[in-house]
Amino acid sequence: MAALRISKLPDRTPIKLTISVLPDLNDALADYADIYAKAYGQTDPVIELIPEMLQTFLDSDREFKRMRAKWRVGDT
Repeated sequence: MAALRISKLPDRTPIKLTISVLPDLNDALADYADIYAKAYGQTDPVIELIPEMLQTFLDSDREFKRMRAKWRVGDT
């Protein structure tokens, strides 16, 4: 086996999720997309912004990261 600097890439196959949101959240997401478009001069649909929003939220949640690491260690 070759000793490459990077390991094999993980599975990057997108998984489609379908969710329902309340009208207030839908309105907030639409407003966010509008503000995003004004800030960056680029219009992206809400559906394209949501994965980045979720990833940013999870990446910023220290307690989630701590508990997830602890849970995964106990799971093996």
